[in-house]
Amino acid sequence: MDCKLRAKNCGGCPLLGLDYAEQLKQKEEKVRALVGKYGPVHPIRGMEQPYHYRNKVISTFATGWGGKLTSGIYAANSHKVLPVESCLLQDEVLDKTMQAVRAAANACRYQSYDEDKGTGLLRHCLLRRGVATGQVMVVLVTAQPVLPGAKNFVKALLTEAAQRGVTVTTVVQNVNSRKTSVVLGEAEKVLYGKGFILDTLCGKTYAISPRSFYQVNPAQTVVLYGLAVEAAKLTGKEVVLDAYCGIGTIGLCAAGRAKQVIGVERNPDAVRNACANAAANKINNARFICADATDWMRAAAQPNSGLPHPDVVFLDPPREGSTPACIDAVAAMKPKRVVYVSCNPETLARDLTHLTRRGWKALKIQPVDMFPHTEHVE
Repeated sequence: MDCKLRAKNCGGCPLLGLDYAEQLKQKEEKVRALVGKYGPVHPIRGMEQPYHYRNKVISTFATGWGGKLTSGIYAANSHKVLPVESCLLQDEVLDKTMQAVRAAANACRYQSYDEDKGTGLLRHCLLRRGVATGQVMVVLVTAQPVLPGAKNFVKALLTEAAQRGVTVTTVVQNVNSRKTSVVLGEAEKVLYGKGFILDTLCGKTYAISPRSFYQVNPAQTVVLYGLAVEAAKLTGKEVVLDAYCGIGTIGLCAAGRAKQVIGVERNPDAVRNACANAAANKINNARFICADATDWMRAAAQPNSGLPHPDVVFLDPPREGSTPACIDAVAAMKPKRVVYVSCNPETLARDLTHLTRRGWKALKIQPVDMFPHTEHVE
């Protein structure tokens, strides 16, 4: 299967022209080369149907032919926007949703933001879909706080979406007036619905807000989290720390097999979602704390801190990996086991070096292909 955007220098899926079995082989070899010296690398877990798996889309607005608003993805190594009608990696419902967003925005005569001149209104559109629930979120990112004719835009969007067989659950305006490549700003306004969507994953229901971290490949997330909880070897007696917990997905998946789960996350929106998720799933042995994970673990490691002592630590840091200070804090708490979920084998190799120097040993390394047709592997 191929895509015409590849000829236009789209960098979204650089491995698309490669047989999927060969992609998996190369990724497994990459992981083995980077971290194989620390422990046994098991065969990579791939997808049965490695297309249309992304439940999240970020589209950048631009001015197309005749001044008409268009949107898409940046060409590789540039700030040129390639218009995208459909994508082999994206949920097909979100392709239709983005078509509806463009149609509604054009009907309202909105202009795209010009980052060089600092003029215009629309910067990006973020879409999320709860694959299990079918709920759809539209987040319109604007350069200015005022969205002229916001009610008319919502009405047009709902109509355009319905014509394409899509039901939009909620619409949010996010304001990002900064000169930055970061997509979302801090200020938000709910234009329609509740401002979040629900999805079901691993038997648990989660509320997902615009800025919440939520894995983009639900089928492989079930595999990944299942392997993570299995690696923790929980018996029901353990205190579990879920560092970098986001909206609580890993911790809540583990809660049924643990005595207590403590999630630590510095994003307050995500912590609120995590608390709501625990309540919605009637999980009473999990609590979530808004704090820097490293600072909290340092404090917990202190004698007579009064903070719970974890038996198992889940680490799921961002792409830049963990930090020596965080690893020192983990080591100081002396848990029985650490389960590290990494989205970047290169930073994992660095962090495994630190962990090894502190007396830890990797018992199992399990690659999972969360992003088919890209170079990423978890």
